[in-house]
Amino acid sequence: MNVRDFAIGAVAGAVAGAAVVEAVNRADRNVSPDKVLENVKNAFKKEGPIDGAWIVMKTEPFHQQAVELDVYRGGLSREIEGSYEQYEFAADARTGTVVEITKI
Repeated sequence: MNVRDFAIGAVAGAVAGAAVVEAVNRADRNVSPDKVLENVKNAFKKEGPIDGAWIVMKTEPFHQQAVELDVYRGGLSREIEGSYEQYEFAADARTGTVVEITKI
């Protein structure tokens, strides 16, 4: 084996390895909790102003029927026609999709 063949093999292996690492990292990425909170707030703002909002930065397991997900939990509060309302939500950590909203 000459040096040229070795170099070509090494470069090809490095490129393939980098591609695999990127694919694995991309598959394991969660949506930013800040982005999830921003999306939930924007959805609620369509119905009126929001007084406050929060989100837990760590995921937790969520089970509903046969569905099992890692979710971010959060909440928000608002005043509608003099009445104070509070909501809690759970959003899929991978997609950001809200899977549960509960009025408190």
